[in-house]
Amino acid sequence: MLGSRSVLQSSCEYLIPPFKFISRNLSSNPKTGIVMMNMGGPQRIDQVYDYLHNIMTDRDMIQLPFAQDYMGKWIARRRTPEVQKKYSEIGGGSPILDWTNKQGKLLCEKLNEVSPSTGPHKHFVAFRYVNPFTEEAFQEMKKDGIEHAVLFSQYPQYSCATSGSSYNAIYKYLKKNTDIGKLTLSVIDRWNSHPLLIKCFVSLIQEELLKISDKNRKDTIILFSAHSLPLKAVNRGDPYPSEVGTTVNLVMKELNYCNPYQLVWQSKVGPLPWLGPFTDEAIEGYVKQGKKSFVIVPIAFVNEHIETLHELDIEYCKELAEKVGVEEIRRVSAPNTHPLFISALADIVKNHFNEKVPVSRKFLSNCPHCVNPNCFNSKKWFKSVASF
Repeated sequence: MLGSRSVLQSSCEYLIPPFKFISRNLSSNPKTGIVMMNMGGPQRIDQVYDYLHNIMTDRDMIQLPFAQDYMGKWIARRRTPEVQKKYSEIGGGSPILDWTNKQGKLLCEKLNEVSPSTGPHKHFVAFRYVNPFTEEAFQEMKKDGIEHAVLFSQYPQYSCATSGSSYNAIYKYLKKNTDIGKLTLSVIDRWNSHPLLIKCFVSLIQEELLKISDKNRKDTIILFSAHSLPLKAVNRGDPYPSEVGTTVNLVMKELNYCNPYQLVWQSKVGPLPWLGPFTDEAIEGYVKQGKKSFVIVPIAFVNEHIETLHELDIEYCKELAEKVGVEEIRRVSAPNTHPLFISALADIVKNHFNEKVPVSRKFLSNCPHCVNPNCFNSKKWFKSVASF
């Protein structure tokens, strides 16, 4: 039936004195910390409950209708066995920390070459829902004597529920923990249209298209799959859907619109309306139209994790494809450590230093119907402290 990828190959106050960011002597080594922010994933089965609990009780990520602490705990406990089973089927844990460390190491090596004036550079991982957390990254930077921290979101497309929650966590941590040494910080909050990111996805897509048979290749539908959002968040003005769409359009333009394509959405949770069409339902719908060849692109994920290795590889490329009669289906790898992706990361950071814009105007503006005081407070705070 298919040539899908193996599942194991390829997841209203603001800070006031005495807190102060102060530039420091340029002699420390390393000088610049690259804080790689992401949601993270449990490295072991026994971490799954805590991971889910942290997600379900984070009001920046999910707004439950009432009693969030109680309901979040209940939902996490209820979902834990099912999610543990999924992690056991991809090797017993998420590889996202391993991939992030590999990416960070290669990024800093590249930065030391292309931007020696801001180096030496060292990466620090700041996950939102599992170790290593935000506080660990800042404690490590203090210990290492870091002079400047670049808060680099590893979500190319900004969402209030992902990037926004991570920046809010940093704000809340530093509001309570002012003794982190002499440090300046700046923000890279989105990079969905960077040319090298686009070229990386193009290269990965072309690689998979070449594995499709000659008879099906031209008509193969490219499905760009991204994590969905509740429509309530979309209607508040969350920029994520439009930023994902921008990435998709730039990739297809670079591919000279070689194939039919569609942006689809995955990972819906709960009964409320979410942004669609959903990836699995799109596959079923296209098969009913007589289409039987697909390439799936995880367009909003930068490394392999549960949503690529299980949801896409096992649930869609294997189980669903067999059920509905797909002839050929390939899943494009996440960028991981692709040379073009590492070059993209380095170029983004280098340009960030060259342009001397410590925080973007877009980041500082709230969604038109924002109801989250954490966002208002953190953006006001970042505006007051971000600098070079």
